[in-house]
Amino acid sequence: MNKNSGNGNSDIARQLSRRHFLCESPIGLGGMALASLMGEDLFAQRPQRLAPMGDPLAPKAPHFAPRAKRVIYLHMAGSPPILDLFDYKPELVRRSGEPCPDSFLKGKRFAFTSGVPSLLGTPRSFAQHGDCGMWVSDALPHLAKITDKITFIRSMWTDQFNHAPAQLLLHTGSPRQGRPSMGSWTTYGLGSENRDLPGYVVMISGGTSPSAGQNAWGSGFLPSVYQGVTCRSKGDPVLYVSNPGGVDRSMRRLSLDALRDLNELQAKELGDPETRTRIEQYELAFRMQTSVPDVMAIAREPQAMLDLYGAEPGAASFANNCLLARRLIEQDVRFVQLFDWGWDFHGTNPKEDLRDGLTAKCRYMDRAVSALIIDLEARGLLDDTLVVWGGEFGRTPFREGRTAKGKILGRDHYPDCFTMFMAGGGTRRGHIHGETDELGFSVTDSPVHIHDLQATIQHVLGLDHERLTYRHQGRDFRLTDVHGQVVRSLLT
Repeated sequence: MNKNSGNGNSDIARQLSRRHFLCESPIGLGGMALASLMGEDLFAQRPQRLAPMGDPLAPKAPHFAPRAKRVIYLHMAGSPPILDLFDYKPELVRRSGEPCPDSFLKGKRFAFTSGVPSLLGTPRSFAQHGDCGMWVSDALPHLAKITDKITFIRSMWTDQFNHAPAQLLLHTGSPRQGRPSMGSWTTYGLGSENRDLPGYVVMISGGTSPSAGQNAWGSGFLPSVYQGVTCRSKGDPVLYVSNPGGVDRSMRRLSLDALRDLNELQAKELGDPETRTRIEQYELAFRMQTSVPDVMAIAREPQAMLDLYGAEPGAASFANNCLLARRLIEQDVRFVQLFDWGWDFHGTNPKEDLRDGLTAKCRYMDRAVSALIIDLEARGLLDDTLVVWGGEFGRTPFREGRTAKGKILGRDHYPDCFTMFMAGGGTRRGHIHGETDELGFSVTDSPVHIHDLQATIQHVLGLDHERLTYRHQGRDFRLTDVHGQVVRSLLT
């Protein structure tokens, strides 16, 4: 073997060594690790529906002509007892107190009930209202007057019977954390038409957040610019939006300019979309310092309007939030989501009793929601604003197991059937969709799954739920996962 051939063998051996692979390979182990950490984002194309890099919330064209431009979603966290509000069952009343038939219990699980519970007919009085003939209980005298403006879905069902997973499924399309919320998908798909306010606003009443927490309005794997911004009807409208002590608006502007320049440098170097998100969020927060206090000032409303809603300036209430929702959509906020806790009617205390407790809880909700629909219609806003009302699941046609022997009447969680309603946004007025059996245990006509509701809401906004996707972890995700059908019979 000559010298040259020996060197050749040495070179080959060196090129095959682990050290050479780690240090000099074009991809190398470090490149592989980086690709693994960054996932598909390192090589994948940018999502097609992202706004131009300068403004991720710039308005985007829908897939087709929309029926509505915006959504107000009213979530009754804990889930109202629908059998005592909208789904009247005379046969259940007649058989109240009887043991629940085994055929309705076999193979089912309940959150707090075991054994053979007793059927529970509603203690409320019901009557039919409007030309549509919708049955409404005496707990809702204001909504009873406007049934012909509403689309009632009496055949909703879900896969989940505990609060947090059911809320996540309803608002994000999955019972597990990490998926974008419905409002985030909306602003991702359509952007915002007001540069001085968030495209997606969240307000909470009832004294506590929903069981799903911030995941119910989070952006999941979407850029965080699309997550919901929590506003308050008492105190500073948005936490930390005010300047700290000793910092005036001009000083804040100078500091933001410096941060923007640094972030722009990083964006050019790394191309991370979250850097653009950070820039836009800082700028939006600066603009919100003047825009948010103005739109949140319900004290400027006429006294007659405050009385219509039952709103009180300076208070923290669901009524105030409903009035604020109208003021926000007047300013072209795309998605407004109201969470109101306190609808978990197990019967564990007097506030959860289906008689006086439900009357008290419904009093302000009934008035405020009715006022919102009436007010939107009077202002010409109802036609292109979709209002959605409901909880995350239903409640049982029998007494809750833990409280069955007490004097307080309550119901357990129940996923198989419940009622929601919608108004405006191209939905059919005075329409009753679907039906449940004579005891309220199952849907018997025109079932609507949670994914069907999501697909329909997106359709109303001009979005095809199968086309509005975002590539994450190697596949395209959407709000409805791999399910959902638009319920066209709900629409005009």
